[in-house]
Amino acid sequence: MEKIIQAAVERGASDLHIKAGDVFRARIDGKLVPLTKQRLTPEQTKAIALRFIPNEEDRVRIDKIQDYDCSWGAPGIGRFRINVLRQRSSFMIVMRVIPFEVPTFESLGLPTVLQQVATAERGMILVTGVTGSGKSSTLAAIVNYINRAMQKHIVTLENPIEFLHRDLLSSLTQREIGTDTESFKSGLRAALRQDPDVILIGEMRDPETIDTAMKASETGHLLLSTLHTPDATTTISRVIAMFPPEEQAIVRVRLADALHAVVSQRLLPKKDGHGRVAALEVMQVTATIKDLILDPNRTTEIKEFIAEGREQYGMQTFDQHLMELVQNDIVDYATAVVNSSNPSDFELQMKTFRRRSRASVAPAPAAGAAKKAAAPAPADDKPAGFTDDLSSMLQP
Repeated sequence: MEKIIQAAVERGASDLHIKAGDVFRARIDGKLVPLTKQRLTPEQTKAIALRFIPNEEDRVRIDKIQDYDCSWGAPGIGRFRINVLRQRSSFMIVMRVIPFEVPTFESLGLPTVLQQVATAERGMILVTGVTGSGKSSTLAAIVNYINRAMQKHIVTLENPIEFLHRDLLSSLTQREIGTDTESFKSGLRAALRQDPDVILIGEMRDPETIDTAMKASETGHLLLSTLHTPDATTTISRVIAMFPPEEQAIVRVRLADALHAVVSQRLLPKKDGHGRVAALEVMQVTATIKDLILDPNRTTEIKEFIAEGREQYGMQTFDQHLMELVQNDIVDYATAVVNSSNPSDFELQMKTFRRRSRASVAPAPAAGAAKKAAAPAPADDKPAGFTDDLSSMLQP
């Protein structure tokens, strides 16, 4: 089994799926591709699940487990976030690959404005997006930047711990839910008594955690967390809607004061077929945006002010970043249109940009000696997402 996992990691897999009645599968460049032809039996998947579950108490009660989160690592292979679940009365395991190397803004191709965002002394920075959009990697890059640039005490609450940070200029305390602390709620309350400068919460799942997070930022801490929301406007509405109607007015006021930035992202396939790139919307809370948060009738105007704040504040909408990715030949035009916030507006903006670009191009030189055409690049040995059959590595 380890040989299959290692082969998948070497081919750039981000996730692995192990399910009874199916073959090993891996997500490579965004596509879920088969790794083997031999299908797994329920007994094999149960045996694999037992190997990942870290403690004897949970292994004994495996037949009662319905959902289980943990981490697992193997020398020379990598570290993984593991989710063990039941489906059709048998086991399935989903593995998320966690690189040994802690990511940086540069390695993820993130905009430099995030350096400015990360230097805030207080407030909430929320990284949002759908599952698998790279939120954890972006959070890790923010923590890594703070760790390398500032003398802070950073407390993280994670389920499970993903990236392992070394103490550099900052001191890091990494706590795993279920092992080092009971829950996000209890861990966050305890963190406020641990002299933190920065607190990272893996995910804000309930009103009580959000309430405590806002209290943390109100008392002078920088708080980092994630939400499963597609953009800044939806994030604001979702946070407020999690509270009872009679509390929402005061929550809106508190959120406007506590929120520092929202970074929303989507992972898109690269034009060359190798890997994916993040498209980001970045909103920083300025005085104008604070006013828009406070007025429920004007919250939908936030996107317009994000677009206008690009030059002065470094903010950007998804569509602005998508245009940049297309212009730099990183993402193809069709992919950008599908993932844009408003495809019709995006196409119009791209047509306008191309007309201006053509108008600014100097006329071609007079015909002369024809240049020799460049030799075409050799085709890849295998199309994107293709994998060899690794069934021979599967232990019965």
